[in-house]
Amino acid sequence: MTALDTLISGGDVLLPDGLHRVDLGLADGKVAGLYAPGTAPEASRIIDARGKTVLPGIVDIHFHVRAPAYPERGTVLSETRAAAAGGVTTLFEMPISKPCCSTPEELARRRDHFSENAVIDFALYAAPGDLTEAGRDAMMDLGCIGWKIFTTPSPPGRADEFEGLAFPDEADQLRALELLSDTGRPVVVHAESAALLAHYENLAKALDPADAATHGLSRPAICEAVAVAKLLAMNLTAQAKLHIAHVTSAETVAVLRGFAGTSDFTAETCPQYLFATEEDVARAGIYAKVNPPIRHQADQDALWQAIADGVINYVTTDHAPFAKAEKQAAEGDFPGAPPGVPGIEFILPAMLDAVARGRLDLKRAHDLICANGARRYGLYPQKGALLPGSAADVAIVDLEGETRFAPATMHTHARDVAHLFYGRVLRGKVCETILAGRSVFKDGAVTGKQGGGRFVRR
Repeated sequence: MTALDTLISGGDVLLPDGLHRVDLGLADGKVAGLYAPGTAPEASRIIDARGKTVLPGIVDIHFHVRAPAYPERGTVLSETRAAAAGGVTTLFEMPISKPCCSTPEELARRRDHFSENAVIDFALYAAPGDLTEAGRDAMMDLGCIGWKIFTTPSPPGRADEFEGLAFPDEADQLRALELLSDTGRPVVVHAESAALLAHYENLAKALDPADAATHGLSRPAICEAVAVAKLLAMNLTAQAKLHIAHVTSAETVAVLRGFAGTSDFTAETCPQYLFATEEDVARAGIYAKVNPPIRHQADQDALWQAIADGVINYVTTDHAPFAKAEKQAAEGDFPGAPPGVPGIEFILPAMLDAVARGRLDLKRAHDLICANGARRYGLYPQKGALLPGSAADVAIVDLEGETRFAPATMHTHARDVAHLFYGRVLRGKVCETILAGRSVFKDGAVTGKQGGGRFVRR
C-alpha cells in the first residue's frame, strides 16, 4: 500500500451516512482512503483523534471582508486566519467592495488579492453589473461561484460599493433573474422592500435612536417578507437558481412555505438569528446591529422550526467585520451605526452546541453549514465530504469541549466589536483545522500561511 502523508486515527469520522469509527488517510492534498482501525498504510504523520470527531472542513457560502478596501476593518489575511480558527476551510466572499465587484476587471483584481493573502480556500461572488450578457459571460469565464443582488438602494455615500449590485426597482430585479437564470450559478438576494423600508425608516425618525428596538421598527419583518414573496413570484417566470440570504422572521418563513416547489429556490439563516434575540441586541448595543435586524423569540423559534421542516437548509455566517472606531462613533445611534458582526469563529461551535442541546443531530448540523452549500454550488464531494478523492479539508472537534468568546480568545481583526458573542460559553470546540492535508489551525494557534489558500471554481 502507498504510504500516507497523514493518518487521523481513533476518531469518529462524519461520512455522508453518519459517524463511523474509521481512520482517515490523507495524501497529496486529498483523502486517500478510509480504513478500519489498524489497517492503514504507514504515514509520515499520525494525528491521535481519540475522543474527537472528524468533520469535513466547513464551507461558508456567505462572507464579507470587502478587501482590499477598508483594511482597518480586517484584511483577507486576518479574516481567513479567523476562519481557520473556526474550522472553516472554504469561504465564499460577497461582492461588496470599493469599487463593487460587478465588472470582470474588479473580479480579477479581487481574485489576485485573495490569492496572495488567503490562509484558506476561497470563492468569489460577482454582482451582475450592467446586466449585459457580455459582462455576465466574462465574469463566468473568470470563475465567479455565483451572483449577488440587493433589492435595496445603495446606502448613502456608498454608491461605488453597490454599483451593479443594488436593484431597488422590481423591473431590474426581474431582468437580473432572467439574465442569470441559465448560468447554472445561484443568485443570492438580500431581500428587503425598498419602498417599505423608506416608509418605516421615515416613521422611525420619531423614535429614540439609542433604543435597540428602533432598528427593528425601522426595518420590520414585513419588509423582508414582501420582498421575498415578490422575488419568488418573479422566479415563476425567470426560473433562476435563487437563494434567499439571511432569513430572519416568522413571516418570511411562511412565505417560503407558501412558495415551496414553485421554482428552484433555497434559503439560509445565520447564527445571529438562531442564537440571539432583540434582547441580546439591547445588551450589546450598536455592536450587535445587523441588516436585516435580529428579531424576537417567536422569530427565532420559527427559524428553528423551518430548519427542522427542511424549509431552510443553509446556515451561513454573513461575517461582516467593522473597525472599533466606526462602531464607537455611532454609540447611541442605531439608525446610523454600521451593520454587521464578525461571526466566522462562532458558527461551528454554535452549531455543535445546538447538537449538544438536542436541537438537531450532528449530520444535519454539518449539512447546514457545509455539505448543503457545497452541493448547491457544484463543489460536492470535492468539498463538504471526506471520501476517497475529496479535498483533505478537515475540522477535528471535541464535542465535549468548551469554546469561550472574548476578545482575547478570538482571531478576527474585529474581535473588539464582537460584543454579541462576548461571554458565551458553547459546548463544542475546534481542536485542529486541516486544509489540503496541511494544518492551518491547531490548539488555539493559527498555523496556516499567507497565500496558502486556493481560488475555488465550480
